[in-house]
Amino acid sequence: MLTLISAAKLITEVALLSLMGQWVLGMIVGERRGENLIYQLLQQVGRPFVVLVRWVAPSQVLPKYHPWVAFLLLTLVWLALTAAKIAHCVQTGMALCR
Repeated sequence: MLTLISAAKLITEVALLSLMGQWVLGMIVGERRGENLIYQLLQQVGRPFVVLVRWVAPSQVLPKYHPWVAFLLLTLVWLALTAAKIAHCVQTGMALCR
């Protein structure tokens, strides 16, 4: 169970960091961010989660806000997985969680 929680948490962390890195790099590069190879790579890593938000989000959410909504939902998922990992470690014993 701990492996499953840790794997899901890792995927969430990678997605969060790719969306955050994409935002920071977009702020640095500006309008030419579409030409930046690293920006494109980060965009490809975060794209599945943004597409998932497009399917889930109501139509009132503008498409330009979908990455932000994805970031917020991934943050909530990360917090829930962290709480689940802590609860699992407390229940099974801290020695088994190292």
